[in-house]
Formats: sequence, structure tokens, C-alpha cells
Amino acid sequence: MLRAALGLVLLMFVGCSGATNSGNPATDATPSSEAPTATAAGARKKIGFSALTLTNPFFRIIGDTMIAEGQKQGYEVVVVSGEQDVNRQTAQIEDFIVQGVSAIVLNPCDSRAIGTAIRKANEAGIPVFTNDIKYDGTDGKVVCHIATDNFQGGKLAGEAMVKLIGDTGGKIAVIDYPDVESCQLRVKGFREIIDAHNTTTEAAKIEIVTTLSGKGAREAGHAAARDAIQAHPDLVALFAINDPSALGARVALEEAGKADQVRIIGFDGAIEGKTAILEGKIVCDPIQFPETMGSTTIEMIGKFFAGEDVPAEILIPSALYYQADAASDPALKK
Repeated sequence: MLRAALGLVLLMFVGCSGATNSGNPATDATPSSEAPTATAAGARKKIGFSALTLTNPFFRIIGDTMIAEGQKQGYEVVVVSGEQDVNRQTAQIEDFIVQGVSAIVLNPCDSRAIGTAIRKANEAGIPVFTNDIKYDGTDGKVVCHIATDNFQGGKLAGEAMVKLIGDTGGKIAVIDYPDVESCQLRVKGFREIIDAHNTTTEAAKIEIVTTLSGKGAREAGHAAARDAIQAHPDLVALFAINDPSALGARVALEEAGKADQVRIIGFDGAIEGKTAILEGKIVCDPIQFPETMGSTTIEMIGKFFAGEDVPAEILIPSALYYQADAASDPALKK
């Protein structure tokens, strides 16, 4: 499965500028109607990237890949961390505008509230791109969004949960991050599969008894899992929307003596998450491909300034990653 999904990613990466889509989970490819000016194409060389947070290795990989790919294209990529604070990120965007960057890339810290800052960049003639987290508003305009197909990934997580406890059913918790659109989609896809399973059985229903925000971070994930198992001591599993919150939840389960009782399905596939899967601390992840996300972002910026059509959205499929995959993963043998 993993090999097939990687093939899909490569095919999409090669053909993304001309792809079309009529629905999830494939790639939307509505061309952008904006075209760059000759001055922008010839003179502007700096790209500003405001990441959601650089404490999460996933966003560091995106940033590092953008820096490396940008150098190949003659761009200087400046990476800053929004630290999950939309006000801080707004100030960073305003600073990029003052610097006169050629383009701005964001992981929105708040999918709606960032709209005013995006509009300011639009008014300054600076194109805005997003990756991983989509802008969900109408105040500003984004040229292209590059991300994991989070809805499809959430469905994979749901399928993994059904495989894990579908024969017996039981109570589960969801550790969410409702402020960001990507995590909303993961939970939506997950719930769709769980709801479908529950329509087929009475005796083995999977009951989502609580959904708590882990803010995509270890400490908050730890606190959310601790609260969940205190309120529901008979939990049998939980779904966490990323690896940091899953790893925080694992610590909470170990502290409560419930690590064998409550199984974890995560999301991401960062090295720490893959290592936890190899060690049996997490059952599996729908994994993402942040290097592809970062390199595709730079590719789309280059196409935009070359005057080529750029798709409004590029979605990269995720793939389930189990312990057997971790055992043969070259990244874990270094």
C-alpha cells in the first residue's frame, strides 16, 4: 500500500499543473487567473514562509525543503515560526510586506482569522500561497494551496480503527486541533468511516465518547488524554490528529497504567512518530510527505512568476504506515 501511494504522489507531482478534479480525494486544479508582472518575475527573489510552529518536526521539514529548493531556483527563503499565534503570524506577514518579498507562504495559525493579513499582502501585490493548512475565508486570496489530502488521510485512520477494534467495538477518544482546517478534515474523514461501521453493527459499535483539543502539541495532547481517561476509564483506543499529540497521549497512558488498554492511532509520519510505531507505542499513522509539500510549493511559485497556469489546490494522498513498514524503513536505520 505504501509503495502504491508513493507512486501516486510522484504521478501527481509530475502532472499537478494540468490536473483536474471533481471531488475528494483527488487534486483540484482550477487555474489561477492572476499573472505576475515583469518586475515581479525578474527582480523579486525573496520568499517569506511563516510556519505554524517550528517545534513540530513536520513543519521544519517543509521549511528546510523550501530553503533547499528555493536556492536551486535562485530564491532566498526566509522561515519564521508563528508559534500557533495568529497575532504573531499577522505581524510576520506585515514584516514580509515591508521587506518587499516576492511571495508569502503560510501555514495559517487560524484558518479564518488570518484573512485580514492575507488581504494586506494582496493589496501590496504580493502573491500568497498556503501549504498543509488551508485558509478558510473570503477576506483574502490565496494563489495555490498545497497539502496532504487530509480528508482521505482521516478516512484511512478510521479504517485502521475499524481494523483494530471493529470486531469488539468500544469507547474511543479523539484528540483534535479544531482551529486548523487540515485537522478538521482529518476528524471529518475519520468520523465518516466510524459512522459507516456503526450502521453495520449493533454489538460492535465504536463510540466516540469525547473529543478534546490537543492543539497539535505534546503537552496539550498529554493533558487531553489524561482528561479523557479520567472521564472514561473504559476507553479502548484514541485517534490523535498528529504525532506530537499522539506522543503526549502515550505518556499520559503510561502514567495511568493504561498503555496496554488504550491503543493509539496517530497521523503524520515524522521520524519520532515512525519510531514510536516501530516500538509499538503507536499502532499506525496515515503518513504525510512534507518534502513533496515543500518542493511543490516552490515549484508552484516558480510557475506563477513564469506566467503559467497554477492549480488552486494540490492534494497529496497519504498512506497507512504500520510497524512492518517501520521495520523496513531506511529512515529509521540511520
